[in-house]
Amino acid sequence: MTDVFDHPWLGGLFADAEMAALWSPDAQLAGMRAFEAAFSRALGRAGLAGAAQAEAAAQAIEAMDFDMADLRAGSGNDGVVVPRLVAQMKAAAGDAAGAVHKGATSQDVIDTATAMAMRASLSLIDNRLATLARVLQALDARFGDAPLMGRTRMQAATEITVRDRIAPWLLPLADHRARISEARPRIARLQLGGASGDRKALGDKAAQVAQDLAAALSLENPPRAWHAMRDGVAEFAGLLSLISGTLGKMGQDIALMAQQGIAEIALSGGGASSAMPHKQNPVLAELLVTLARFNAVQLSGLHQALIHEQERSGTAWALEWMILPHMAQATGRALEVAITLTAQINRIGTPE
Repeated sequence: MTDVFDHPWLGGLFADAEMAALWSPDAQLAGMRAFEAAFSRALGRAGLAGAAQAEAAAQAIEAMDFDMADLRAGSGNDGVVVPRLVAQMKAAAGDAAGAVHKGATSQDVIDTATAMAMRASLSLIDNRLATLARVLQALDARFGDAPLMGRTRMQAATEITVRDRIAPWLLPLADHRARISEARPRIARLQLGGASGDRKALGDKAAQVAQDLAAALSLENPPRAWHAMRDGVAEFAGLLSLISGTLGKMGQDIALMAQQGIAEIALSGGGASSAMPHKQNPVLAELLVTLARFNAVQLSGLHQALIHEQERSGTAWALEWMILPHMAQATGRALEVAITLTAQINRIGTPE
C-alpha cells in the first residue's frame, strides 16, 4: 500500500515534493556517497592510505553507478544497505579499494547521510517560516484593527481585535527560527565511530580524520560518535512537531472562524462537496490540524528510538528510518499549506 505522501491522489493533499526530495533514495545515496568519498580522502591526508590511492578511490566513488537490485537484496539480508554499498564501491575502486571505508562502520555512513538530510530540512523549514511570518504580518497590516469576538473554551468572551487572534499564529514563528539556529549544531553532526563507536581502528589519527571529514561535509565535529546517543535526532523530531503544532492551532482557529453562522473569516479556494454544492469546506485549515496531530503521534515513536542498547541498536535505529522522513514531509507540507491559506483570506473579523 502506498502511503499518503506518495499516493496517486492523496498525494495532492499531503505531498511536499521539495521536502520529499531531501529524504528520497537518491538524496540518501548522495549523502552516503559524499561520506565515503570524503572519508577516503581524509584517510589519505592522515597517512592511513596512500594519497594517490585515496584520491583514486574517492574519484571512483563519485563517478560510479549503483546496482539498486543488489542494494535492496543486501538490505533484506544484512538489515542495512552499507555492506553491499561498500562492496560495490570497492569493486569500482579496483586497486584503490584499500582506501574505501577503512575504519568506518555502517552506522557512520547512514547517520551522517541522515544528518545531512536533517540539515537541509532545517534550512527549507527556516526559509518557509520566514515567508509565513511575512504573509501573516501583511495580513495583520490589512485586518489587524478589525473587531473580533474573543472566545474562551469556544464560548463568546470579550471583544478583541483580529491582531489578537493572529498573534498566536505569528509570534511563535520567531521562536521556532531561534530554536532551529540553536539546535542546528546538535543536529547536523558528523557520525564517525567505527565498529564500537570508539574510533579505535583509526588509531592516533582519529581526531584528524574526523576533523577533516566534518569540514569536507560542512558538519559539526562532535568529540565522539553518537551511535547510541540519539538526542540530536529526537530534538530534530521535536522541532518538527512544535512547528506543525503551531500551524495546527492556526488551522483550527481558521476552521472554527469559517463556520456558517459565525463567518468571522472569508476564504477563497475552499473545497467542494460532492453532495452539497452550497458548501465551501476549509480544506487547508483542516489539513493543518491533521498534519499537527500526525506529527504529535510520530514524535512518541522517535522518543522510543532514544533507547539504544549498549553501543548500537538495530531496532531503535530502524524505527528512525520509518518515522523521520514522514515527519519532515508533514512539517514541510504544513508550512506550504499555511502560506497558501493565509493568501486565501479575503476578510477576517466580526461580520457587520
